[in-house]
Amino acid sequence: MSMKELIECKHPNAWIEFEMGMISEMELARKFFKDGRPFDLEGLKICMKKGYSYLDGVEELLHELKQNNYEMHAFTNYPIWYEIIEDKLKISTYLSWTFCSCVIGKRKPDPDLYLEVLRQLKVDPANCIFIDDRIRNVEAAVEVGIVGLHFKNANLLRDDLSQMGINISTDECQKKS
Repeated sequence: MSMKELIECKHPNAWIEFEMGMISEMELARKFFKDGRPFDLEGLKICMKKGYSYLDGVEELLHELKQNNYEMHAFTNYPIWYEIIEDKLKISTYLSWTFCSCVIGKRKPDPDLYLEVLRQLKVDPANCIFIDDRIRNVEAAVEVGIVGLHFKNANLLRDDLSQMGINISTDECQKKS
């Protein structure tokens, strides 16, 4: 089925409700299509797992940030299936899955979610950097005072962080030896 066909026949809120932890996997499968047709839940999970990999340069950048003791958290619109990503990529090696929509019950770009993140982290918005590939989510972060960076690729993000004074390189002496 084409994406256009899928959009036309899927339930308008089922996926969002699943992302926010309001419905279970079984409820998602039951109501995914407006007309009640069967939904291959396991097939979707298998496809998703196969499709996940680190983008070029991202794992190296995460490693360098972790080595330089930057605190990092996932701030994601994702259902409980974030565990599929964790099982495959071991992202928790670098950051915490602290702010998943299925756990916190709110989704980006809802300003309340960004404010909740600031409350939980107990940080000033100006001391928090939010990075996202969707410009609307970055704009929402900026609207509440968080520093926002639009992710395009790892090299550009590295440059953006460097320009902000974020130390992302490892010890130069070790690199040269």
